[in-house]
Amino acid sequence: MKYAIAVHGTRGDVEPATAIALELLRRGHEVRMAVPPNLVAFAESVGIPSPVLPYGTDSQLQLEADGFRDWWKLRNPLTVVEKTRELMIGDWPQMGETLAAVATGADLILTGTTYQEVAANVAESRDIPMAALHYFPARTNTKILPVRLPLAVVRPAWAVAEWALWRILKPAEDDQRRRLGLPAARSRSVNRIVGRGALEIQAYDEVFFPGLDTEWGGTRPLVGAITLQMSTAVDDAVATWIADGTPPIYFGFGSMPIENPAKTIAMITEVSADLGERALICSGVLDVADAAPADHVKIVRSVNHAAVFPQCRAIVHHGGAGTTAASVRSGRPTLVLWVGAEQPLWANSVKRLGVGTMRRFSKSTAETMRADLRSVLSPTCIARAQTTAALMTPPDRSLATAARLLEQAATEH
Repeated sequence: MKYAIAVHGTRGDVEPATAIALELLRRGHEVRMAVPPNLVAFAESVGIPSPVLPYGTDSQLQLEADGFRDWWKLRNPLTVVEKTRELMIGDWPQMGETLAAVATGADLILTGTTYQEVAANVAESRDIPMAALHYFPARTNTKILPVRLPLAVVRPAWAVAEWALWRILKPAEDDQRRRLGLPAARSRSVNRIVGRGALEIQAYDEVFFPGLDTEWGGTRPLVGAITLQMSTAVDDAVATWIADGTPPIYFGFGSMPIENPAKTIAMITEVSADLGERALICSGVLDVADAAPADHVKIVRSVNHAAVFPQCRAIVHHGGAGTTAASVRSGRPTLVLWVGAEQPLWANSVKRLGVGTMRRFSKSTAETMRADLRSVLSPTCIARAQTTAALMTPPDRSLATAARLLEQAATEH
């Protein structure tokens, strides 16, 4: 079979799709892929056939844009709408053209959680099935709400939110549909995506949202988090450093734009020293070139979460879907210092499960970090983390299930 995979977002969005692409290739299928321009080199470096095409804008620059980081400060609703439109539809024509090229001769299009409309329109024009990877419960449900509400109340409110987003995106979507020879959209995009029978793979575990699969009637398979489990150049050095002392506390914030990295490192250094702990800091996209870590601190760019997390005392991170899954799978307690997007959802799930606690990163101080770390390092939290890890789906099984579902969807069309 021939698969077209086009995913936009950060490394956390692209890596699961890349893992699936490699699995499909291993199974003898043909794959063409498009990702944000800043992640093209990453995709090709892990074995995706060249050329991997640039898809939309640089996702890291998009993440660092004022409209993305500070949307909550935009008090005027019209300004919010305009900023949302600028962020989401500026590169829509290029994305549509790129995906149309990638999808030539394809039996199925796989996309991510965002920009599903772009993929849905191309799939409709080619009369081929579409599948999407969801990294959190993006369809109507009662399981992610902070208070319990009946589905009869949630459903119309959710529909209004979907309609509002569709109206923001509609000019760009109608332009794409016109170019594809399709009529202008008359109903919100979610209705059309679901109505065409899109396979919506939920790339997370139901342990975070008990009862969700039942609420959806088994129509959206929850397969567990998907990852490459990719080794890095510093894994051996990190393993040696860990073995030379007590297990460290891991700190990492993925692709999140932290405003003052030097201040954050200084705070981590101070707090870990106060607690008598060592700290392993994964700098990710942060500029820490001038950082001179103390003896009890090691700073690296990235690590293999699957290999390193189980060797740590606790995991502190931003609350991305993939990192949350890796931390809970490791059996180590978690402190989520969330930054934005859907991260509060995962933070609340971690707290509800009793495997850790959470706080907004911008509200975190040395005092709160000390208290939060003492909380997650309590015997009760450590024991709960170990118990919950056994309930998580192994990553190999998550990947195999997703690939099988895609094969089935492409074959049955």
